[in-house]
Amino acid sequence: MPTRRFDFQSPAGHGLSGRLESPEGPVRAWALFAHCFTCTKDSLAAVRIARALGQRGIGVLRFDFTGLGESGGAFADTSFSGDVRDLVAAGQAMEQAGMAPSLLIGHSLGGTAALAAADMLPSVRAIATIGAPFDVAHIALQLGKEGLAAIETHGEAEVHLGGRPFTLRGAFLEDLDRHDQGARIAGLKRALLILHAPTDMVVGIDNATRIFTAARHPKSFVSLHDADHLLTRARDADYAADMIAAWASRYLPAAEKETRSSDQEGDVVAEETGAGRYQVQIRAGGIRFLADEPESVGGLGSGPTPYDLLSAALAACTTMTLRMYADRKGWPVARIRTAVGHVKRRGIEPADLFTRRIAVDGALDDAERARLLEMADRCPVHRTLTSASAIETEPGEAPAPAENISAHARDMLGTL
Repeated sequence: MPTRRFDFQSPAGHGLSGRLESPEGPVRAWALFAHCFTCTKDSLAAVRIARALGQRGIGVLRFDFTGLGESGGAFADTSFSGDVRDLVAAGQAMEQAGMAPSLLIGHSLGGTAALAAADMLPSVRAIATIGAPFDVAHIALQLGKEGLAAIETHGEAEVHLGGRPFTLRGAFLEDLDRHDQGARIAGLKRALLILHAPTDMVVGIDNATRIFTAARHPKSFVSLHDADHLLTRARDADYAADMIAAWASRYLPAAEKETRSSDQEGDVVAEETGAGRYQVQIRAGGIRFLADEPESVGGLGSGPTPYDLLSAALAACTTMTLRMYADRKGWPVARIRTAVGHVKRRGIEPADLFTRRIAVDGALDDAERARLLEMADRCPVHRTLTSASAIETEPGEAPAPAENISAHARDMLGTL
């Protein structure tokens, strides 16, 4: 799944740095992700959730707020209102690029900012918050009495948030008093999903309760059982992405169906996903799926093995060939089912044994059934496996000619 830069300007004139996670297949919708307070677009939760949604057909922009990560400006000059303006600017930049966001996702204070920015982004249909505070004043609680006193006395102070030093000024605290989140949430007029861990030690679960109570329907709550506030475990971020994608499907445009057209490349492509040792994404016939090895040999067990795929090719070709033959004969065949197993035999040539079991439903006599079994040996993949084949290996990614797409259909016709 490609990741590319997407930079834009903040309302204050600072360059803001973003990364766009674009699905490789049809894009169902675009989403905008707001990271947590003092985090960056490269936080574990931001990256994992954005990429997981990308795999589900939802493109995601994650970006650094002013003064954080790779974005310009000074954090000391920022405010919650400034974060909201940055978020709106990100949505507007996406819209200008033809990727208007339908979904807003905010983590921690980013969720609070998403709730505040939604009304200024007309394209947004749904909002998902993860561990979000109900009230922006929650930030002040994180500063502690000493931090608040230092800011009030000196006009600014260095405070430690998430183990890192940040300078905050009095204007930051003054801005917090200007926001009425309860009224904003009540007037959202958009679908809302609240994800929160009951054991969140940074933003208590009572915040989720207050957001849910203030919001109008449609609204939903998902418990992130035993997750931490930052979703540092991959399984927690993946679960959150699954829940967001499933929930948002009711409010986003219908997914475009991928089908193979005559002008698409004929190559089948296997590309590493980066997950596990052996997991690859297969692009074939206008769709995408995973192939993998079992956990017992170091894989993730997330998809068929290469030998499974080879067996599947024989099973599919056999079933298609018999269907074509039965239709040409006008035989009353209701359904054909082919099961193929594969084993390696030691000390026997050939070592590879494919066992094929064919079930045919229909009012056929014994002779007709016998003839269908004979035709199974004439399917193109059967012939390919039982005859010598040539394989050429070369560097590069040159696609096969598009005419190869129909080669199997032509080969089946040639067997009849």
